Amino acid sequence: MEDPAVTDEQSTAESETTLVVVTGLSGGGRSTVARALENVGYYVVDNLPQALMLDMAELAFKAGGAARRTAMVLDVRSRAFSTDLVGAIRELKERGFSPRVVFVDADDEVLIRRFESVRRSHPLQGDGRLADGIAVERGLLEEARDQADVIIDTSHLNVNQLRRRIEELFGGEDARRLRLTVLSFGFKYGLPPDADFVLDARFLPNPYWVPELREHTGREEAVSAYVLGQEGADAFVASYADLVNATTTGFEREGKRYLTVAVGCTGGKHRSVAIAEELASRLRDSGLAANAQHRDLGRE
Repeated sequence: MEDPAVTDEQSTAESETTLVVVTGLSGGGRSTVARALENVGYYVVDNLPQALMLDMAELAFKAGGAARRTAMVLDVRSRAFSTDLVGAIRELKERGFSPRVVFVDADDEVLIRRFESVRRSHPLQGDGRLADGIAVERGLLEEARDQADVIIDTSHLNVNQLRRRIEELFGGEDARRLRLTVLSFGFKYGLPPDADFVLDARFLPNPYWVPELREHTGREEAVSAYVLGQEGADAFVASYADLVNATTTGFEREGKRYLTVAVGCTGGKHRSVAIAEELASRLRDSGLAANAQHRDLGRE
């Protein structure tokens, strides 16, 4: 028979303790994420042995105060690292906690450039190449990535952009709400790997072929008015706003806290940017915590 006192304590732990678990590829930006979480009031434990995650969570709960918002950063380089991160997360949930797992990722080519720029070897490459170490680490973390609440691809983010993304996700009093990022991108640069929905705005006329609009972006009024004034544009935005609104309750019920709606056009400069800004605005008007970000703006 379940002990009511234990059940009450677990319920309190879940409601009063906010846990964030940060992991991901070496060179992906874990340290930047950790600093950003400290900036918004989290107590950050770096390079925590996986076996101590539950002990750390219970210590944070008992300590109270600022420790009730705790982030645990796991590093594959730790000798205490285990491949069963998913099992450790499950154990936390069984004890009444609701950890949110953040996974930082990046393209292999980007990771290699980052390691080479600081003249460091990959912690798992041994006598092999950088690419070999990255491949081994991807294999170790594959299941953790699949189970993460939010995946952040840092391939095209600088330090300040990554910091702002973390502050937007975890900085507000409503951090437990479902938070939406409407992300514009260019198809020619590849699909965002963290997208939950992908919208294609290439059915609209391209402002690139309008000389007076070519050098401007979808964040500017002239381009935005041109894009949103095209036949089908308003219905396109309205339909997807309705779709997102229809799914948010279900996502929250299933424990999802971060949703990425990706809007693509050819280069990520005009159509997708204007549509993303408008969609984010309509989602905010409907009461959702939504913001627009533009992955490829400025790349051309």
